[in-house]
Amino acid sequence: MRTLLLTWALAALGLFFFQHKLVWHPAPPPTHTPASFRLPFRDLDLVTSDGVKLDAWWITADAPKGVVLHLHGNAGSIGGRIALARALRRIGWSSLLLDYRGFGNSEGTPSEEGTYLDAEAAYDALRAGGVAAERIVAWGESLGGGVAIELARRRPLAGLLTESTFTSVPDVGAQRFPFLPVRLLARIRYDNFAKADELSLPWLLVHGRADDLVPFAHGERLFARAQAARATRADAAPLHFLPVDAGHEGVRLGDDSDASATIERFLAACVAPR
Repeated sequence: MRTLLLTWALAALGLFFFQHKLVWHPAPPPTHTPASFRLPFRDLDLVTSDGVKLDAWWITADAPKGVVLHLHGNAGSIGGRIALARALRRIGWSSLLLDYRGFGNSEGTPSEEGTYLDAEAAYDALRAGGVAAERIVAWGESLGGGVAIELARRRPLAGLLTESTFTSVPDVGAQRFPFLPVRLLARIRYDNFAKADELSLPWLLVHGRADDLVPFAHGERLFARAQAARATRADAAPLHFLPVDAGHEGVRLGDDSDASATIERFLAACVAPR
């Protein structure tokens, strides 16, 4: 019994002090750029409000309908999102791919508030470059969905798309480590569930039925929370939930599928005259 208690205590301490290693898995700088795939792009050097230098790729479309500000998940880098940028360009959308602090060529160390400031810096760069808020859609993937949700609270957007996004980090941790008091120990929260009823912009939630990292129920709960709040608002913007037959990787935009068509229609509706 004493050994079990000691093991439990050490596990709890490890979770408390090293939870950042469980949440963020930065990749090294990309080995390929959009130019490797014949995509026109600019390598942008952004600076956040707290002075951190970030790397981002600005990929332009011909006569773009709008801009997707893409916020990737907790692993990898923008090097793994070139295919998405190419698919977006094919349907007439420019994109800004951002590496959070500590990821790829970006400086600094990841933190929850830090990722929020990173998204703000990318958004502000678009606005400074002449892109109207009514033409910017934030697309957040997994943890990036939490970053996109917070950005929608801090800046005006044309729309929000979240993919494979969780209700909160403590909820995910409690499912993975049911023997530990995760909710008491968690310092990194990304509490998307608490924020879901605050958002009034067009929102599409995409979630894979076979997602084994962020179970499908997370997407259902986020949608239900937002739906309940909007039911009381006469001027509520469209809210959609798109279940897909996929795992955590979500939808590969551009595939000949109903899901891709739904996403394309949603993006178009976000920038359509109202």
